[in-house]
Amino acid sequence: MHFLTQTATDPYFNMAFDEFCLESLDYPEPVFYLWQNAPAVIIGLNQSAYAEVNLPYLQEKGIQLVRRVTGGGAVYHDLGNLNYTIMGRSADLQADYPGYLLYMRDALRALGVPVSVSGRNDILLDGRKCSGYAKRVYKDRLMVHGTLMYDVDLEEMTRALNVPGSKMAAGGIASVRSKVVNLKDSLPGLPDLAAFRSRLQDMLRQGDAEVFLTAEQLSAVADLAQTKFRRWEWNLGRSPKTDFSESRRFPCGTVTVSYSVVKGCLADVSVGGDFIGDLPAEPLVKSLDGCPFRRADLRERLAEAARRGIGVERCFDALSPEDFLSLFPSLS
Repeated sequence: MHFLTQTATDPYFNMAFDEFCLESLDYPEPVFYLWQNAPAVIIGLNQSAYAEVNLPYLQEKGIQLVRRVTGGGAVYHDLGNLNYTIMGRSADLQADYPGYLLYMRDALRALGVPVSVSGRNDILLDGRKCSGYAKRVYKDRLMVHGTLMYDVDLEEMTRALNVPGSKMAAGGIASVRSKVVNLKDSLPGLPDLAAFRSRLQDMLRQGDAEVFLTAEQLSAVADLAQTKFRRWEWNLGRSPKTDFSESRRFPCGTVTVSYSVVKGCLADVSVGGDFIGDLPAEPLVKSLDGCPFRRADLRERLAEAARRGIGVERCFDALSPEDFLSLFPSLS
């Protein structure tokens, strides 16, 4: 296969690169490129970020959140992970899709790794997932992209995908928490990821030439990253409705807050429990409906309620606004 060289590690740029290449480049034969992301969680097109990702942990650790243009589940990327994209024109999309998967399976087998393709969207090694993939069609073009877990930090992956909070039901497609395995120990002849990447590229290209994007095309990719993939509206605001319920014990009593997040904003907020306060809590919690589900926005909405005389301290004895915000553990 012909190939592109993709050295960027910015996950927003890389998601834009995939979409731009699929929709703007019309290669008659399949083209591939290998690429990496700095630490990031990549969620599927149809998923709720609030249901799939530990957003406070990502913010604390500087891990980026990006929504991709293909379906499937949430995945964690770091520089111990190698990604691949294969795309090209297709006369029969359903017939060609399995063939795209075999490119990677056969290359790994040739390297001595006895992998198999699962019925859904995984490549397995000894029954454990070492690669996940997804697809997208644009007109008569097909793109398949996926991960290759070479030496991923599995503990960090678990923390990033361990959603805080309790009793949550999401309208999106929940990720399948598969047992996973890194490929490194199965590739003793390739001492690091750079060697793995180089060898894999040579095997996939089979002597075919490199193709290039122009400076103008790369600028268009950067623009797409800025105007779409870096935006809150795409990554969080596009999340399907997600329902939450959180209960905590405070000096004023037990407080249970139930709410939904719809297109990145709070909806249907209600409160119950055996807490005591000077004022009914309903006007306060109803004032939160429609607020963007971000900590700074909620703080400002609570401050506005306090200026109107229905602050947190009036509705819940000895409860501070920050205590109240702890009832929303998925806040970013």
